Amino acid sequence: MKLTYYGQSCFLLETQGFNVLFDPFISPNELAQHIDIDSIPADFILVSHGHEDHTADLVQIAKRTNAVVVCAFEISAWLEKKGITNCHPMNLGGQWNFDFGNLKMVFAAHSSSLPDGTYGGTAAGFIIKTSGKTLYYSGDTALTQEMKLTGELFKPDIAFLPIGDNFTMGIDDAIIAARYIDCTQIIGMHYDTFGYIKIDKDDAVERFKAAGNDLRLIDIGAAIEL
Repeated sequence: MKLTYYGQSCFLLETQGFNVLFDPFISPNELAQHIDIDSIPADFILVSHGHEDHTADLVQIAKRTNAVVVCAFEISAWLEKKGITNCHPMNLGGQWNFDFGNLKMVFAAHSSSLPDGTYGGTAAGFIIKTSGKTLYYSGDTALTQEMKLTGELFKPDIAFLPIGDNFTMGIDDAIIAARYIDCTQIIGMHYDTFGYIKIDKDDAVERFKAAGNDLRLIDIGAAIEL
């Protein structure tokens, strides 16, 4: 599997011959101005919740690619009013076998509304089983006891966790979350984009390392193999 980072919480996962895009917020991000959003492929778009820093480029990319948008029911209803009809609505606890693998929508402790103020349903994370690995994309979330259940039931190989603090978990809570989910391979997200969530990246890596974890902070536009 190949993973490309586009800033904030936006990733492109290439797996099983499909392009899976997470939370497309690119063009308003000053740190991602070198990214051409019209060159990003997508067969599926996963939307964890409705906030603008996760959906700013959703409509444009969905219209261009006709990707299947996997999201909360309320977000799919909002998208249909904007002419996006290729949606797969879900809700917490539900799972579905997609062409790229199995996806389960799980709880995230966060608010959710669309950029125009429309209610966006419940914020969520995703458990994805694909290419022989289990990925946990937490979405925007606080540290919760639910994560212990995630570790028990799914035993993720790789976890995407927010580390920017203020709006989500910070570094300290994310380290605890890694312990709760019993996962040492962590990919950081939701940091540096705004003044509220700027971090010392070297310090973050060292603190995760001291706790026995490997924290990867990917440069915007760079790709890694999973």
